Amino acid sequence: MNNNEGFLRLRPCADARVAGLIGVLVGDALGVSFEFKTPSLLPPRDQIEMQPPSGFRKSHAGVPVGTWSDDGAQALCLLASLQECGLFSLTDFSRRLVSWLDDGYMAVDGDVFDCGIQTASAIRRLRDGVPARESGGATERDNGNGSLMRVLPLALWHTGPDDALVGDAHLQSLPTHAHPRSLVACAFYCLTARGYSRKVADPWSWADQRLEEIYRIWPEPHRRNDFLNELDVLRRFGKTDQPCGTGYVLDTIWSARKALKEDSFEDVARTAILFGSDTDTTAAVACGLAGIRFGVDEIPERWLTQLRGFEFAEPLLRKLTGCPRQA
Repeated sequence: MNNNEGFLRLRPCADARVAGLIGVLVGDALGVSFEFKTPSLLPPRDQIEMQPPSGFRKSHAGVPVGTWSDDGAQALCLLASLQECGLFSLTDFSRRLVSWLDDGYMAVDGDVFDCGIQTASAIRRLRDGVPARESGGATERDNGNGSLMRVLPLALWHTGPDDALVGDAHLQSLPTHAHPRSLVACAFYCLTARGYSRKVADPWSWADQRLEEIYRIWPEPHRRNDFLNELDVLRRFGKTDQPCGTGYVLDTIWSARKALKEDSFEDVARTAILFGSDTDTTAAVACGLAGIRFGVDEIPERWLTQLRGFEFAEPLLRKLTGCPRQA
């Protein structure tokens, strides 16, 4: 059996958590070939595939089809840390980020071929001994989507109350993206994922309302207004700006939300990529939620069989559900 067909073997025990995580990996790998392109340079919708059409000049030309990038690798770093520690450990997670950048931990083929400038700079500071609470960029210009892209495993693993999930979402962002806007974006996305998992009627509106409730009684009074103000910034962006798939954290959220209006996993993925620009991250963020919403059976089989890196993901995904490993 082709090793890549291993992802199909997870289907019998794949609940919404596994579907969400596989969604991140599929969306990331699907978007890699189209990264940095403007919409006008992308193939027609029906030709958005793991293997781009003949003649298309794909991004990262030397990377094999079906390979996830920094999004998927860092998400697996987070999941592995959660499972080993039994809680969110800022120290352990930060150590794994350094191991990813330096040694290719959780990267397919050990190849770190795509890393945002903000993230790389922050991880180098971690390597140099800067504490994780201080290593991430903290200015308004430091609000790339590097912490948002990896946070979904926290939402799917976490069984605590909503406010505890929000607090941990903040913490996991700090090593690379420490501005309150990035913290709020990660918290909002985690609550949205929880809303999809709970099958609430409108996960996005539920997450918005729930997050405001949590911030209004936030235990650190000096941060309370910061978080509420940034939640308002997130809301205004969605009302006044057109999603366009850039690496800005709020654009990523709203591009993903626009893609989630589609009625199938495949259409969510293609819509996310057709925004252009940061296609792998937009698709990873959108397809993580689409996996929860539609389930693993709705992820196209041809994409699952082309997805590489099963040997890294399988033990983590099986542990998440208690599904025994097959011979």
